Amino acid sequence: MPSRARPKGRGVPSVELLRLGHRAGRDPRLTTHLALVARAFGARRMYLHPPDPAIAERLAAVARRWGGAFEVVGVDDWRRTVREFDGLVVHLTMYGLSLERVAPRLARASHLLVVVGGAKVPPALYGLAGVNVAVGHQPHSEVGAAAVFLDRVRGGVPASEFVGAECTIVPRARGKSVRTARSRSRR
Repeated sequence: MPSRARPKGRGVPSVELLRLGHRAGRDPRLTTHLALVARAFGARRMYLHPPDPAIAERLAAVARRWGGAFEVVGVDDWRRTVREFDGLVVHLTMYGLSLERVAPRLARASHLLVVVGGAKVPPALYGLAGVNVAVGHQPHSEVGAAAVFLDRVRGGVPASEFVGAECTIVPRARGKSVRTARSRSRR
């Protein structure tokens, strides 16, 4: 198995996600899980097409409670978001090139927009993306693909401390322990 450690002198790329094809009535749980994974693995923003203010508010509440500056930004024109992005656009699809094959190119990028599609991805996206990447060439969850991709891109480095957290988890071998900013007591 190849090493996932990042080469010395290389930083971890700044990552943003674009969730494409969100269906407000059918996908809120899946899209919320995608946003939670993106946040936990160090992404700073998720663009949501089409916009869903309820999900944006739900994730803003998570960021307020658990810290960090993660935000969900609704976009009406996904093509414009992709075209105007100032870094490498990566489309996660099971039809793309193997992640292992393109990992060196991704390691050199400083800013990534990771596009994660819904039920039906517009064919134009395959041409607009800088690279189409697969974490596996079988049907699988976009949430799983995003988690694997972000872990590999970050070289196995966990997300940094989340500034401004009201709650932090105290790791334990058994049970749960959460420290709150208000009480600084364990639960």
